[in-house]
Amino acid sequence: MSEHDTDTRQGADTTIAVLGGTGDQGRGLARRFALSGLTVLVGSRSAERAAGVAQGLVEAESTRVDVRGLANTDAAERADVVIVAVPWEGHRELLVSLADRLAGKIVVDCVNPLGFDKKGPFALDVPEGSAAQQAAEVLPGSRVTAAFHHVSAKLLLDPEVERIDLDVLVLGEDREATDTVRALAERIPGVRGVFGGRLRNAHQVEALTANLIAVNRRYKTHAGLRITGL
Repeated sequence: MSEHDTDTRQGADTTIAVLGGTGDQGRGLARRFALSGLTVLVGSRSAERAAGVAQGLVEAESTRVDVRGLANTDAAERADVVIVAVPWEGHRELLVSLADRLAGKIVVDCVNPLGFDKKGPFALDVPEGSAAQQAAEVLPGSRVTAAFHHVSAKLLLDPEVERIDLDVLVLGEDREATDTVRALAERIPGVRGVFGGRLRNAHQVEALTANLIAVNRRYKTHAGLRITGL
């Protein structure tokens, strides 16, 4: 068995929560992880809305998937690994409110602090340096990582797309946590999880999303990233 196979099998019994799971990115990640056999909790400020999205994801698949909708607080408390996919504007407030429930858990921040004007997307200044560093500051008891910044929501949600040709950069201070998140990424067919450095390097990863949006708009595609030489 290769190292890749071993990593990909890790976490088969893990329950994943996706906070902000009613948005396109959150729904897409929830869908792919559910299809990989994981139990997925869709989190939202509204438990009713989360339940509706979860039910829609279940009904859309021909195979059985385990997706449940809960309020963000309940999803965070019940999950083993928590993915943060909320809008940047509500990022700090949500994480501050959930700090106790997220203590001791692996938290995966995939939020991109971006602005948009007539010239297109651009990276916003973040006092802590990046969204991931902000998460680490307000969640000192959690194992904060950063990942999934460059995955197209449209590809994640498209039932015609079986494989996504993409490397997911995973950043963090905790080697065991980043290995877990890399293995989680590789549950999505075609995706490879690649360690991308410490959290202090998260800013350029988040900011690169603006460049990818510009590429995708110009060439009318859903381009991602591949790291060569690995």
